[in-house]
Amino acid sequence: MRIEELETPIGVVDLDRLSANIERFQTYLDSHDIDNRPHIKTHRIPAIAHMQMEAGAVGITCQTLSEAEVMCSAGIRDIFLPYNLLSKAKLRRLMLLSRRAKISVTADSARTVAGYAEAAAQEGTVLPVLIEMDGGYERCGVTTTEGVRELARQIDSASHLHFGGLMVYPSNPESNAFMGESKMLLAQDGLDVERVSGGSSFVLWQAHEFTEMTEHRAGMYVYGDRNLVDAGVMTLDACSYIVLATVVSRPTDDRVVLDSGSKSLAADGARQSPGHGLIVEYPDAEIFKLSEEHGHVDVSRCDRKPEIGERVSVLVNHCCVSNNLFPRIVGHRKGEVELEWPVLAKGW
Repeated sequence: MRIEELETPIGVVDLDRLSANIERFQTYLDSHDIDNRPHIKTHRIPAIAHMQMEAGAVGITCQTLSEAEVMCSAGIRDIFLPYNLLSKAKLRRLMLLSRRAKISVTADSARTVAGYAEAAAQEGTVLPVLIEMDGGYERCGVTTTEGVRELARQIDSASHLHFGGLMVYPSNPESNAFMGESKMLLAQDGLDVERVSGGSSFVLWQAHEFTEMTEHRAGMYVYGDRNLVDAGVMTLDACSYIVLATVVSRPTDDRVVLDSGSKSLAADGARQSPGHGLIVEYPDAEIFKLSEEHGHVDVSRCDRKPEIGERVSVLVNHCCVSNNLFPRIVGHRKGEVELEWPVLAKGW
């Protein structure tokens, strides 16, 4: 079967481009002696995670405990969870997971550390805990070097915790300096920072410039999307993931409607370009609005207008969210369908 025969809307992956993206980034990190710990929240597909591991990744990053459980059940045995886990139910699940895989986590507060310490003591295990630091994104993370020092002391003093290092998002010159200052302060307490985890897909090729970081977390490099293309991180012909759509209506000469709305393209805006994705065959068109199952497209600037029934390829603004909306992703080579991957961690 060829992809032209698939029902739309559907997410498809060019397997040759996918493999090339995985190999390219792994080769880059290897050349700079940086560990690769890819973020699987982009694809949520164990088969792709195994491809990343086979290429040389030291482990994976999961954003949720459920993602980690899915990946562990699929045979991944080194998992980083950079997210504060607080409830007793989640901490119990974390301990059960730690029986099956090498698990490390992060914390940015004394309360989170205390919960880890209690759970690990009850389990009779030692849990590596990294300190999450604010990289300027104003999300989670300790904001001062003294705060880092205080939390590191708490982790180090807990009998069933191991101070595993530092983590930040995103990697940038400011967060790199923050890491360096914190490491010097921790050295005064005799605390060795064995691992410094940086991340962001938007600084893929600058990872070597952040000299304090020992590993990099990125997810979108396997697929690519419009935001990465706009940022100059990837080229259009390197992007492996697109959503196939069909023109289902042309109410006016200058407006068409796709069968792909917010439930397939996702509602994320682009950082630079207007609209909700790039129609590859009609780059001058603009998907100016999304309903749940409709993509509203302005084609007034197109020399040739799409016809009803025509199939188009949409490079989505944010591949992670779009991928998560599909129960399966179809893999092809040169348009020939080769496999289907269930998105096993979808919705978790």
